[in-house]
Order: sequence, then structure tokens, then C-alpha cells
Amino acid sequence: MVSIVTPMYNEAKFIAECIESVLAQTYQNWEYVIVDNCSSDESLRIAGRYAERDHRIRIYENPRFLKAVPNFNAALRHISPASKYCKVVFADDWIFPECLERMIAVSEAHPSVGLVGAYALEGCQVVRAGLPYTSVVVSGRDVCRRLFLEHMDVFGTATSLLYRADLVRSHERFYNEDNIHADTEVCIDLLKSCDFGFVHQVLTFTRLRQRSLVTMSRSLNTFAAGIVHHLAVHGRSFLTEEEFAFCMSRALSGYYRSLAGSLLRGREKAFWEYHKRILRDAGVGFSRARLVKALLAKLLLASLNPKDAIDRLLKVKTDESATFHRELSASE
Repeated sequence: MVSIVTPMYNEAKFIAECIESVLAQTYQNWEYVIVDNCSSDESLRIAGRYAERDHRIRIYENPRFLKAVPNFNAALRHISPASKYCKVVFADDWIFPECLERMIAVSEAHPSVGLVGAYALEGCQVVRAGLPYTSVVVSGRDVCRRLFLEHMDVFGTATSLLYRADLVRSHERFYNEDNIHADTEVCIDLLKSCDFGFVHQVLTFTRLRQRSLVTMSRSLNTFAAGIVHHLAVHGRSFLTEEEFAFCMSRALSGYYRSLAGSLLRGREKAFWEYHKRILRDAGVGFSRARLVKALLAKLLLASLNPKDAIDRLLKVKTDESATFHRELSASE
């Protein structure tokens, strides 16, 4: 049996499409756990209509509002002790009809596999490419080495993955609640002791919209911070000391270049507090000297092509000022 889990908060516009995609699965041995996080719209009522018609759908209501990642963990605690697999489907996403069947087939054929991914449709773009077509099972070590050394992304969001349920149940908190990229971090952590399966077919859809965690992450530039955090905490489990030093130097250089651009754009206090906390928690620390050096390098480069630099700066600053506070509020 597969436990499908959907954390839900004010998703009245999309939740029906999400549920319909689960009902349409070619693999039908599932339970569907929908956990409402104190929605104030019609989400709960819409989900309730489906639960009345299909006994496999169970709905829970959080007694109090939770932030995003703690809400994901709370939802996962409702999965059945009898399930062999666990599949998260976020309420504004959906899965293609063969998603469960294809992912479970890989896992059943290869007992060493702890999680399974696939190509995904993210907005209008197909993503999660990188593995050769013949790669159905890859060792966890090799996948994470390529993540750190080559920036190969085959994980995506939790919607893109199928987990072995015993791995989910073995954690009191499956996702790290202090990391906005907890979905990537848990994959890295799990792959220290299991293999990675992959289906070379588009099986999931991730919606890109203004109030989503993905767009909020882009506004805060959390992806660069996530690379540094994951390297610092988990890199040595997969890399030699020389490889680790190279990857960390490269990651920090890129990270501070991006921070220098943010300094020029006059980012808000919350932006800098976030990045300082991430570096502190990773044990790396925030370096003002390194930021100044990156800033000077960026200014020198801009002086060689001032018109292009000003045009890009004005465009980014306008876009960010319109979305920053709205997206940060949504993530809370």
C-alpha cells in the first residue's frame, strides 16, 4: 500500500485537480491523507466532498496553524503503519496517471532503493534531467557526489519523489524544520544508506505561482544558501577532503557573488538575517570581508559595461520589491 499525503492551506483553487490526479492513478492500492492547516477558504469543504465518496481518503485538521515545513512533518505522522511506500503531493501540484505504478515498479524490483524520482513538469519546463537513460538504479553515494561535484539535480520537490515508508516512519521529524530546502536535505541524508531509483518519464507536475515556496525561495535566493548548507553538513559523507575543499570554495564564491548583487539592490533586513542564520547554522559563518571582495569584483565588471548593469539592476529591483514581503508572509 502507498500512503499519499497532501498538506493543504488555502488551496481551494487547486485541491480538486490534485485529488482527481490521485483518483486517476493506474495503481489503486493507496490511502490518501489530506491534512488541512487551518484553511480559511473552501479547501476543507472541497476535500470533504471527495472523502465522502471514497473511503480511502482521510482528512485531518491541524488544531493550530503551522509553518510550511513543520506542517509537512505533521502531515506525514498520519500515514498508515501498514503502508510500504509514501508519496507527498502538494495541494497545488498533481501527478500523472502512471506515477505510482512506474515508481513502485522500480522500487519493488530493486530492494536497495529507498527513494524514486522521475522527470517532472515544472510550469512549462521538463526538469530533473541529468541521469543517463539507462540509469534506473544509481547508488546513493554516486547520486550525491554528482549533486555536489556537478550540480546535478534529480530530486526536485517532495511531489517529485516516492519514499519507502519505513524511512519516513524512522524519523520523528522527517524534514529539517530549519531548512527551507529540507526536501533536498532529507534525500541526501537517506542516500547515505540506500540507493536511488529513477523513472525516465514525466510523472509529476509542479505549479509555479507567486505565493509558492519555490518562488519565495527564488526571491530570497535560498538555493545558493542551500548548496552551502548541504555541503557543510553532509558533503564529507560523499567527498574526499580535496573534493570537499574544492566544492566548498566554489560554492562560497558563487554564494558571495550573488550576495554582492543583493547588496547593490538594497535587500531588506529579513533577507540578510536569513542568510546570516543559514551560514551560522552550517558552521561556516558570515564573512563581511568576503562580501566586500565580491562586491568590488562585481562593481569592476559592471564598470566595463555600465548600461547593461544598470538595466539589469533596475529590472531585478522592481520585480523583487513587488514580491518579497508577500512571498515571505506566505511561507510563514
